[in-house]
Amino acid sequence: MTIRHRNGGRCRQSAFIAVLLLLTLGLAGLLAQQAHEAARSHRAVAEGTLRDYAAFAAWKFGGSIKGELFWMYSMALQPFLQTRHGHLPDEDRLPDPSEFVVSPEKKVYFPDHMVRSYFRLALGTRNLRTRGDEVRPRVRAWMVDTLTAHARSLYGLDWKMASLIGDVGGEPHVLVYVLERDGAGRPRSLAGFELDPAALAPVLGRLYGDGHYLPPSLVGEASTDSLLSLVVRDPAGRVVYRSPTQYPRVFTAADSAGTAVGGLTVEVSLRPEVARKLVIGGLPRSRVPLLLGLLALTAGLVLAALLQHRREYELAELRSEFVSNVSHELRTPLAQIRMFAETLLLGRVRSPDERRRSLEIIDQEARRLTHLVENVLHFSRAERRAVKLSVEPTDLSLLIREVVDGFLPLARARQIRVRTDLEEGLRVPVDTSAFRQMLLNLLDNAVKYGPAGQTITVGAETQGSDVLVRVDDEGPGIPPKDRGRIWERFWRLEREEEKAVAGTGIGLAVVLELARLHGGRAWVAGAPGGGARFVLELPGAEHTHALLGADTRPVAATSAP
Repeated sequence: MTIRHRNGGRCRQSAFIAVLLLLTLGLAGLLAQQAHEAARSHRAVAEGTLRDYAAFAAWKFGGSIKGELFWMYSMALQPFLQTRHGHLPDEDRLPDPSEFVVSPEKKVYFPDHMVRSYFRLALGTRNLRTRGDEVRPRVRAWMVDTLTAHARSLYGLDWKMASLIGDVGGEPHVLVYVLERDGAGRPRSLAGFELDPAALAPVLGRLYGDGHYLPPSLVGEASTDSLLSLVVRDPAGRVVYRSPTQYPRVFTAADSAGTAVGGLTVEVSLRPEVARKLVIGGLPRSRVPLLLGLLALTAGLVLAALLQHRREYELAELRSEFVSNVSHELRTPLAQIRMFAETLLLGRVRSPDERRRSLEIIDQEARRLTHLVENVLHFSRAERRAVKLSVEPTDLSLLIREVVDGFLPLARARQIRVRTDLEEGLRVPVDTSAFRQMLLNLLDNAVKYGPAGQTITVGAETQGSDVLVRVDDEGPGIPPKDRGRIWERFWRLEREEEKAVAGTGIGLAVVLELARLHGGRAWVAGAPGGGARFVLELPGAEHTHALLGADTRPVAATSAP
């Protein structure tokens, strides 16, 4: 009842800790998600701010285009704007484009041959008169239709002039005109000029290079081309001007220069590095890799904690089982010793043979008890890294025979025969007490897991400068997949757990540790006649002393040499 209650309490405690660790992982994931959302929101605000600056620059550049083109167009429209009472000149009085001479001080603003031709259109009769470059019939028809529709539907009441951009057969045409109205305010006629489209690019380039389209308080005196790039398109999407420097279209905005200047569209793209000047702290970097890394680290730590906790739980279970097994193993020989000792003390034996048998059983159980206690002591010292060996050259063949002779009473109890196959004259530096314990553990293991009536063979032979000590049994053997794990403390084969074979689960772990402290190793393989063969490899005198006192950490046993 007590053990069951303790196990139940330990299970509940383990489940509670596991739930806490999983909740910690869930909380870390939630915090990472919230941090990601906050960072994404911060970045979205910063990116929106940069696009607002791009929109501001596009709007400001569009205003500069409108002002500059109006001023430039008004110079070419002077013959029409200077007429009295707002009346346009007669067709015969259209100016000659060749007479439009730009003064030297203004050549920087106006390219040569800016005006292709002047024209006048009577809206009522749709009569179009031109002067200058020859206008092809197809272009003439387009001009009549387009100008008529534009003047009647788009020309604003407060406009002083207007311009429109179109194409005929893929060729762009730019028309600039002023409108004359009758007494009722209805459009009557218009006059203007056709502009060479190539004249726009130099003007727009000068505006791009000379203007300031971002707040100087933020960007200082930096040149425009180091801050932003520009593309100006006509209503059909054709590029009218493209700045020499182009930046990625990440923080981009567009604005229209207005219908009055032909519906030109200005698209501005900010240089990404400008974000440091326009936004406090610059554009926030993506924190997704960091958050994912931290979350993965947290998950790894939680998983490691869960695995470690599970291992500790399993170890606690094994320790509890170990204590129970040791208690049982101690109780059995003690009960036997006490029973037969009381029989002798009370004089209940009926013959000298019974007396001798009682004494043999007491001796057998005392040996078994001594072996068990020595195992527990060796295991405890190994756990504390407190095992110290007293190594001296020893006749190993003689020592093996002594151990086997002392073990025979325990073997006879199960009708088991023990034979030796020893190479004579073996002298190996060993700790006799430790070697005795190793061999007894292997013999005890063979007796426990082998069938009654079997023959156990103990052999010893040299191999180079090493000595191999082997113990063969006739049991079921060890599956290859388990030959490494049987050396772990408290670990037992599943088939033995089902058979409830008595034992503490530390015998082979003690063998492995003592073999390693001798500078040797231990492994298990299949015996030639079936069963299992356990092998101890002990180094010769020439290097044994060098290995003693070295690192005393446990090492994994191998299942084959």
